[in-house]
Amino acid sequence: MSSILSTSVLESVKEQVSGSIDKKRLSAEMLEIIFDHNWFNLWVPTVYGGLGFKLSEGCRLLEELAYVDGGLSWTVTLCSGANMFAGYIDPCIAKQIFSERKTCWGGSGMASGTAEEGKDGYTLNGSWKYATGAPHLTHFTLNAIVIKDGKQCLDKEGNPRVHSFFIRRGDVMIHDDWDTFGLECTASHSFTVQNMVVPHVNCFDLVYEKRKIQEPLFDYPFSSFAECTLGVNYIGMAKRFLDLFEKQLFVKSTAPNWDNIQGKMLFKHVDSYRTHIESVSSHLYALMEESWGEGVPPAEKLQQISSTTENIVLDIKTMVMRLFPYTGIAGAQKKNEINIVFRNLFTASQHALLNRKSIVKEPFFNQ
Repeated sequence: MSSILSTSVLESVKEQVSGSIDKKRLSAEMLEIIFDHNWFNLWVPTVYGGLGFKLSEGCRLLEELAYVDGGLSWTVTLCSGANMFAGYIDPCIAKQIFSERKTCWGGSGMASGTAEEGKDGYTLNGSWKYATGAPHLTHFTLNAIVIKDGKQCLDKEGNPRVHSFFIRRGDVMIHDDWDTFGLECTASHSFTVQNMVVPHVNCFDLVYEKRKIQEPLFDYPFSSFAECTLGVNYIGMAKRFLDLFEKQLFVKSTAPNWDNIQGKMLFKHVDSYRTHIESVSSHLYALMEESWGEGVPPAEKLQQISSTTENIVLDIKTMVMRLFPYTGIAGAQKKNEINIVFRNLFTASQHALLNRKSIVKEPFFNQ
């Protein structure tokens, strides 16, 4: 795949990786790179000042960012995914909010709070986890169970009715509790909202019928969009891991005590894994292209996207676990890039969306 990013941008990003990990948040310099290139607005319609990328186009950029630094790509992916909500809110408000250069949304998809409906809006209460990019968010998004007249509201199926909301940064309490061994710079802290009254226009739903703008991206179910954007993150990080691992093998092969038999086996594994990842990656991008611009994608295509991305995550985890024991002390050193990529991959792999089949399905490499 040809590079989307210029050499100067790549070098600028690489210079900020270590500092962002140490600070456990994206550095000011890294954020300026993002704002300069409008990456948080990958999916925001152009009429609101966004880039309005098609799905495969934006995903190729995310994959390349993941190859350079998983922490950066994960933050851009989650925050640009939240900025995409612009297509579901009042157009006048969206245009006003997203015209600002540093607008960045983020939050939680868990319905771990309540929204008490009243005449003038909703009163929000609750705590939510894992708001990626919390230190630099301008708005927080959250899902909440709707309550009216003291009773929980139900949908047509009899389930608790849930709405999504966006609120300003100043209306939340951020808890500095993101302490993971990977993706440190994503600063995915928890946040709390107490008795915050918001108007009805701050409420939205990520469903086709409620979209406010007619563009192909908003024909996709949000879960399918998320599966694609998260999936390419794993692909980018996995490709980087393989390249770093192979580079180590070449260095080790020059040592007098090199185990030639084991070395050839490992080189063979790297070639096999790389071929497989390229194959499934091409398949995923083909699915994106085939399902783009024809209205709501067929259920069959969406199911293929779901199974493909879930399998990608499982196969990549298996691959990395098999190769990592052969990285030597370099793989155990926290400042070594192969260790950083390993930590980022396995922290990212805990995301529930693509982790559903891991305990019941054999990976490709065992088949």
